[in-house]
Amino acid sequence: MKNVLLIILITCLGSAAHAQLTPPSQMRDTTHTEGPIELIEGNENVEIEEIETYAHKFVPRKASLYAAVLPGAGQIYNKKYWKLPFVYGGFIGLGYAVNFYDNLYKQQREELFKILNDSNYNSKYGSETNVRSNIDKTRRERDFYLIMTGVLYLLQIADAHIDAHLKEFDLNPELKVSIEPSFENSPYIGNNAGISLKFKF
Repeated sequence: MKNVLLIILITCLGSAAHAQLTPPSQMRDTTHTEGPIELIEGNENVEIEEIETYAHKFVPRKASLYAAVLPGAGQIYNKKYWKLPFVYGGFIGLGYAVNFYDNLYKQQREELFKILNDSNYNSKYGSETNVRSNIDKTRRERDFYLIMTGVLYLLQIADAHIDAHLKEFDLNPELKVSIEPSFENSPYIGNNAGISLKFKF
């Protein structure tokens, strides 16, 4: 019995030592491929890039840097050109609102100075209390739209960064999102109609 156990032990140790002495060059990873994969469909060669190679083309840090230096540049880097009208349209609209309320604020301040310097001056905006109230309102509106401009600036940086991270998911042709009508027959509520958002993998 001892001899049988000794033979089994020597056999196991010998196979383990042989496995450890096998050079790494002889152990091939059959799942890893170098470079593009060639597929033959009919008489045409089709090249498909690996997901890792495709994803490295869009570096999130670069996208964030470009968006921080020039708003919209991160979206251009990610090749999402359709987002540019939203980015620049938002900045133009917010800039117009800031300028509009800033002009009103300056106008109301001038009216207040005229009222304070001339006791006989009749302002078209009413009494001194009304003008002071208008000054506060216009200043609040101007500051609000200034803050929203900063928020939009940060959002477009975050969008560029996240979009570059999600680029690899664009490769799955089976991933589809669709909006479809839905109908439900419930014994308690009755017939219901609505819209459903469906994800297909």
